[in-house]
Amino acid sequence: MKTLKMIFAAIFMLTLTASAIETGEKAPDFELKGADGKMYKLSDFEGKTVVLETTNLSCPFVRKFYDAGAMQKYQTKAKKDGVVWLSICASAKGKQGYMEADEINKKLKKLKAEPTAYLIDADGKVGKKYGMKTTPHIFIISDKGKLVYQGAIDSVRSTNSEDIPKATNYLQQALAEIAAGKKVSVPKTKSYGCSVKY
Repeated sequence: MKTLKMIFAAIFMLTLTASAIETGEKAPDFELKGADGKMYKLSDFEGKTVVLETTNLSCPFVRKFYDAGAMQKYQTKAKKDGVVWLSICASAKGKQGYMEADEINKKLKKLKAEPTAYLIDADGKVGKKYGMKTTPHIFIISDKGKLVYQGAIDSVRSTNSEDIPKATNYLQQALAEIAAGKKVSVPKTKSYGCSVKY
């Protein structure tokens, strides 16, 4: 029985891995409802650089960046530079991080968060398609529609906000290189954080 469970677990993990996209591939389109009640498609932002931020506002790894005001600064700078920022809630109803729209909007206002939209992926259809594993988990899509970065925000795998200035910030580095017309020098890293809660 134990062996059978291990086999099923291995098959499940292979399925998750198989559904993930590789850096350099075309980013698959998706449609999700935002906390503002509107529907959003990735294809709506064709021709623009798009950041996907997998999030769970109750996760200590996510709070590391929001409590310090760092994520809000990244969002504001990206939007100022013409980048679309989509925060994607990676929690099913009843699990850590899931909130109804009213609660989400109050929380975002309190945090002074600045995403273009906060999208709800309660069944994990987008997360599974992209291979989103943790919160946070960052994906950057170029104006040509290709995935050019996926992985961690930075290089220090901790929940301590004091570590943010010490780290190599892969997100900001990639966006700066894209803005300068350069190839992303670090296209993939291993994400860290809480596991997604589908």
